[in-house]
Amino acid sequence: MAQESDALRQQLEYRKRLMDKINEIHSADNLNTILIHIKDSIAGLFMAERITIYLADAKRNLLISKVKSGAEVQQIVVPISDTSLSGYCAITGTVINIKNAYDPHELKMIGSNLKFDNTWDKKTGFVTKQVLCVPMKFQKTLIGVIQVINKKGDIPYDDTDISYAMELSTSLSIAIHNIYRLSVTTKVIRHKTRYNFLLDKNLLDDKILEKASGHPDVPKIGMDSVLMREFGISREDMAKNLSFYFGTEFIGYDPTAHALEEDLLKRVRPERLNKEWWVPFKIENGVLHIIIDDPTDLGRQDMLKFVYPEYKRISYIGAFREDILSYINLFYNYSSSGGASSSIDDILNKLDSSDDPETETESQKVSEQDSVIVQLVNKIIIDAVNNKVSDIHIEPFPGKEDVQVRMRIDGRCKVYQKIPYKYKYAIPSRIKIMCNLDISERRKPQDGKIDFKKFGPLNVELRVATVPTAGQLEDVVMRVLASGEPIPYDKLGLTERNARVLNTCINQPYGLILVVGPTGSGKTTTLHSAISVINTVDTKIWTAEDPVEITQRGLRQVQVHPKIGFTFAAALRSFLRADPDVIMVGEMRDEETASIGIECSLTGHLVFSTLHTNSAPETITRLLDMELDPFSFSDAILCILAQRLARRLCGCRQEYIPEQKELDEIIFEYGEEEFAKQGINRSDIRLYKAVGCPKCSDTGYKGRLGLHELLEGTDPIKALVKRKSEIEFIRKQAIEDGMTTLKQDGILKCFEGLTDLKEVRRVCIK
Repeated sequence: MAQESDALRQQLEYRKRLMDKINEIHSADNLNTILIHIKDSIAGLFMAERITIYLADAKRNLLISKVKSGAEVQQIVVPISDTSLSGYCAITGTVINIKNAYDPHELKMIGSNLKFDNTWDKKTGFVTKQVLCVPMKFQKTLIGVIQVINKKGDIPYDDTDISYAMELSTSLSIAIHNIYRLSVTTKVIRHKTRYNFLLDKNLLDDKILEKASGHPDVPKIGMDSVLMREFGISREDMAKNLSFYFGTEFIGYDPTAHALEEDLLKRVRPERLNKEWWVPFKIENGVLHIIIDDPTDLGRQDMLKFVYPEYKRISYIGAFREDILSYINLFYNYSSSGGASSSIDDILNKLDSSDDPETETESQKVSEQDSVIVQLVNKIIIDAVNNKVSDIHIEPFPGKEDVQVRMRIDGRCKVYQKIPYKYKYAIPSRIKIMCNLDISERRKPQDGKIDFKKFGPLNVELRVATVPTAGQLEDVVMRVLASGEPIPYDKLGLTERNARVLNTCINQPYGLILVVGPTGSGKTTTLHSAISVINTVDTKIWTAEDPVEITQRGLRQVQVHPKIGFTFAAALRSFLRADPDVIMVGEMRDEETASIGIECSLTGHLVFSTLHTNSAPETITRLLDMELDPFSFSDAILCILAQRLARRLCGCRQEYIPEQKELDEIIFEYGEEEFAKQGINRSDIRLYKAVGCPKCSDTGYKGRLGLHELLEGTDPIKALVKRKSEIEFIRKQAIEDGMTTLKQDGILKCFEGLTDLKEVRRVCIK
């Protein structure tokens, strides 16, 4: 009887301690109080050596906890999956009670993929035995997991322990949910003051503020950036708002800004500035001006007085975080001692100096804001531009295989560099930040544009596309957009007949001229060169492009935005009301654009456009397949120029006399009848082959040249179009009219020593 009384008294005392702890949990006003301070006292309730409280991050599919190590607080990150104890508990929503974590058989009985990660034990010397995991849920939403480790006396956790742990998990779930809700409400109240200007202008309302406050990217990029990126607030309006709020000047990024003296810059490392969001900017009348994301931060103001004690007056200028990073990058990476002249190997050595991550989760923690990552991405882009690269390919692989960077030079991809695998998340994230894409979205493709003058010393734009690949990774492809003046018409590499016919067509008062070929074959370049011939002060020329790459003085150029409904077809309609003489439309992607283009050409306008087809005759059948009126199309067509780009032989080329067999093959490919019409003496034919020298990086090729196929809209061709004739009849008639096919044009240029047969065969079929 006495034993029962003692047991009952102990149980009542235990419940009182449990209720006291639950009350303490509910009175906590922030998560750190629960995760760090209250947590250890909870362990005593279960006579446990250690307890860990994980919070669920559903967006990233992770469990996250905090551990105090000395004066520092460190994060523990575990994926929500069936391979770890806490992850299995979270994903299944069931209680796990393990007697021996090192017994693989016991783990397999619970889950076939379940394993115990002993990394922490190895680091600390701690030995994990008993493990009790209980899920925390609030209204069916996963809040996290409680993990209790090692019961004193080396005995398993019993049903009573499980019962109390579940009661504790319910209280923790409610308390943590309330803290989340209170945090969002508090943020909205605080943000109302910060965004008064935008609220007064009706650019924001309370619902948007509440929604933005809970966005997962707020801790990474700040509330201001989230409002601009996700909720349509313009940079100008946000800058004006923050200028009123801070009561200071608010500036954007200026790539022409000059850095302060090096001794002032050297006092603070750029890595620190990247984390603290400020940078010394200029000195005027003895006043040091600092760019900072929050000019009212008294803590950082006191710190800056300590860093620059010789300045009695320090003025603070507001700026967006991304602009501050750009200034840091400009002042440090490209100062006289900076990284513009650093080699890629120097930057990679900085990366290699750090320890490799032990898990996949650890590699995801490598920050895209890390100074070395910023330098590395900038260096890749700068080298690409300097080497006249058209495309940059960032290719990460699953596991511990290094990230491969390839570059397309003269139409061929080459490996530029391999980067340690731990940066396979940071590099794509940095590129996405540069073009304002969603860094948390890795499941679907995204596209954007980088204006590189904001980040480095070159005034160049890059078109960016991200593509999700195996292993939850992302490939990134950056196209370096051409800029500057068009190529002179006489430098296009057209034969005498092609140059004459095209010149006649572009000087017609109305009609349709098409340039066709695959992506990257130089169609836009050719169009601009042709238009430059008629670009005079008495001719009004409108162009609609996506994007505007080449600019010419005298052209009125428009960039289409399909996402907002401003398509090529919409641009064409607007041009017709803007009194044009000549119209250039970037691409006839659909029947609507093609129909309007033909209508424009029949109403007194000269229309230029491009199409993705393989040859000039195929273009006619493709457009007729779009259900275009063959009579209107036949009346409109002036000429169709098909184009390919082949690599040009370097000056180190070697001449040789082809053998009889090779010569017969060439003549057969050209067409014996057509070859005979050229009047070329077989014995006079000389060919050239690639050799390789330092100028061409030992490839044998330097630069590219165009191969062309020009179909003229003659009367016989127009008659065939009206009858919707088959492609072979159109091709034969075009050849009779003087057209040389792509391959024939390429073979003639081989005879001139401009390229070789291997290149012609690579890009041409007929």
